[in-house]
Amino acid sequence: MIDIWNQRYGESDFAYGKLPNVFLADQLPRLERGKLLFVAEGEGRNAVFAASLGHQVNAFDTSAEGKKKAMKLAHECGVKIEYAVGNFDEQDYLPQSFDGLVLIYAHFPKAIRPTLHAQLLNCVKPGGFVIFEAFGKEQIQYQSGGPKDSEMLFSIEEVKVEFDVLSFELLESVVINLKEGPYHNGLASVVRFVGFKK
Repeated sequence: MIDIWNQRYGESDFAYGKLPNVFLADQLPRLERGKLLFVAEGEGRNAVFAASLGHQVNAFDTSAEGKKKAMKLAHECGVKIEYAVGNFDEQDYLPQSFDGLVLIYAHFPKAIRPTLHAQLLNCVKPGGFVIFEAFGKEQIQYQSGGPKDSEMLFSIEEVKVEFDVLSFELLESVVINLKEGPYHNGLASVVRFVGFKK
């Protein structure tokens, strides 16, 4: 799987563009600045956007090629981000050390996903926020991107279980028109939310 992402991020174009995810761009500016953790951050478009708003940004991804592109983008935009390569369990993030957690199209195998989400949420301070957007179960009907394994896609019910330590300000399943680089294009089923840790 790492080879797939290194190949994709090794291309000259940015796989999902340089602009931030629309949902993140709508939600983040109204939230208090702080120390944020970006999961499966790829080429850095969302982390760089957050840094441009004055947040202290940490990110990780398994792709070294993704990090190269992210650091290049950060340099172009004149911001600083901390970016680690590896899985979550290879990082040394401390419990309750982040003010916010961002998961944008961070899809993981169902066998590890609930545990990983619990570990990530443990890194968020009480009162801290989570911004999340990912493909929903109905995405299997669309050709706009995302995993082809339905177990890696999300339902509202699964989100409520796996993020049960959150109080949801917004939680919805909607069809949107994705325009994010060459790999996210067209109608898409997504589940997204803004939540705060209880």
